[in-house]
Amino acid sequence: MSHLLNRVVFVITCALVLISCDLLGTKAPVGDPVARVGDSYLYKEDIANLVTAEMTEQDSALVVSSFITRWATQKLLMSGAQRNITSEEQERLNNLVNQYRSELYSQAYKDALVERNLDSTITDAEAKAFYKENKANFKLNEELLKLRYIKMADTDYNIEEIKRRFTRFNKQDKKFLDSISVQFKAQYLNDSTWIRRDKVIAIIPPISVENSDRLLNKTEFLQLRDSLGLYLIAVKDKLNRNADAPLEYVLPTVKQILLNRRKLEFIKQLEKDITKDAIKNKEFELYN
Repeated sequence: MSHLLNRVVFVITCALVLISCDLLGTKAPVGDPVARVGDSYLYKEDIANLVTAEMTEQDSALVVSSFITRWATQKLLMSGAQRNITSEEQERLNNLVNQYRSELYSQAYKDALVERNLDSTITDAEAKAFYKENKANFKLNEELLKLRYIKMADTDYNIEEIKRRFTRFNKQDKKFLDSISVQFKAQYLNDSTWIRRDKVIAIIPPISVENSDRLLNKTEFLQLRDSLGLYLIAVKDKLNRNADAPLEYVLPTVKQILLNRRKLEFIKQLEKDITKDAIKNKEFELYN
């Protein structure tokens, strides 16, 4: 692997030397270089982690060659830009780079302070109060259903017993169905949770976009068949589009909204405190 890496490096280095031979006054390398463009050097340690033991020799050569070529291209483009772009444009670009660098560092610092100091726990009571005050803003843009279903082979010996217990669905029935669930091809018995209609269509093949309006209505029992088996379905509840979104469905969204607000308030106060402390400690002064 080392021999292959050295061979690839040698070929690329020769090419780069030819490309940049007109760049005079190059600085001496510090370390063990594998390529040079002008005064910039690429060292062996820069590419040491590119090649792994799992790679074939051909893949290793391709990875190293591509990396060195990209590095050289970027350096050459940068050199060309510095020679050909006006000083005014270079100053503008440098200001943008410095501004972006400052914003990156500032954001990283604020994120670290938020992570360290902000209480990120939003209680259900807080979420409920916010939801109640802003309920009009939480409208459904999709149909929701509470349902249960079982997919099974229509040759099961106890099919009538399963139908009876599935329809009645008291605690004992649920326990019974859970105990024999290994014989079902699929099942979803949590009918206390809202689920999107498109997801129902995806998991129950006989139901399609075209027939879902007709089939997916409140019902204690619906039986469908296809070539894959028998489907027992019970729709406990239904909410149409533009209805008020139930709190339990939007609870994660509500909590995220409250957390984002808390973060913004924390950062706003942080920036005020930093400025206030800097003025107090004479690190920040305004001149008339």
